[in-house]
Amino acid sequence: MLLKSEFQPKLIYSPEYNINFFGVEKLHPFDSCKYGRSWNELFAIYGKQLQSLHILPSRSISHHELSTVHTKSYLELLSSSRYLAQALEMPPLALCPSRLIDKHILNPMRLATMGTLIAAKSAIKNGIGINLSGGYHHASEANGEGFCIYSDIGIAIASLRMEGTIQETDQVVIIDLDAHQGNGLERIFLNDQNVKIFDVYNAEIYPNDGWAKRGIDLDIPLKSGTSDRKYIELLQEYLPSYLDSITPIRLAFYNAGTDIYCKDPLGKLDISAQGVLSRDILVFKTLLELKIPFVMVLSGGYTKDSYLLIANSIRYLIDNTSGIPAP
Repeated sequence: MLLKSEFQPKLIYSPEYNINFFGVEKLHPFDSCKYGRSWNELFAIYGKQLQSLHILPSRSISHHELSTVHTKSYLELLSSSRYLAQALEMPPLALCPSRLIDKHILNPMRLATMGTLIAAKSAIKNGIGINLSGGYHHASEANGEGFCIYSDIGIAIASLRMEGTIQETDQVVIIDLDAHQGNGLERIFLNDQNVKIFDVYNAEIYPNDGWAKRGIDLDIPLKSGTSDRKYIELLQEYLPSYLDSITPIRLAFYNAGTDIYCKDPLGKLDISAQGVLSRDILVFKTLLELKIPFVMVLSGGYTKDSYLLIANSIRYLIDNTSGIPAP
């Protein structure tokens, strides 16, 4: 068992995280219902015991909270169907009324953004906050792209600072292990010396944002086809020593994209299901051993197996920290 008495996980989830837009969401390879599938898988394992860990977001993130990161002109731009179709990578949306896109796609994202903020507050209080959504790491202050409209991690950090839960001088780390470079976060925190970004990604695929790479504190670009052994070796070599070198860390955000999986059509890496679990266990153990409070968000994952990969990793974390008897 890991540090049961010190780190207690909270699981933030709403059924309204799922994106259902008359089937239009199927135009994108992203499984927009993996949030609910992950919850259902975990509930099938733990039953009503899962409720003791659950927090239901009571509201979506507000316009004021969005404004802590995003520019006024960008938020106004989100009323344009043409812009949203481009940012969400679903061209037919350009023909849909923006109010419908807002209701069926953007509002679930705003709710999930609130979920990341709740997860961050839970991590500060309990040690671990898991949001069963979020990880919109391509969104920057004035731009949405790659199915990312709101910078949930950026907004969580800004909101915690504004309310005084964390100080401007506190060290915050973003561990981004999605298959894609987290260019939006790197742009947001480019000149912020107290937010460090550790990014391991496939350098041969989107977004290939050279300007944003200047915001990475420890940059580990990979080649397509990188397999379990090389991936885990790199993570073992760099992550523990990197985190240990930043003292003290007030909060870490773990962007746990499952698009590193070998069957993923977009990530182009060759990581097995066991490799995804091994990656997550390595991150969990490192953070727990260093006693760093952390938030886990789901980020990318474009296969029908994504929700199972997520549930397997969260199950490991629950079994080893929550006090709920393993089934």
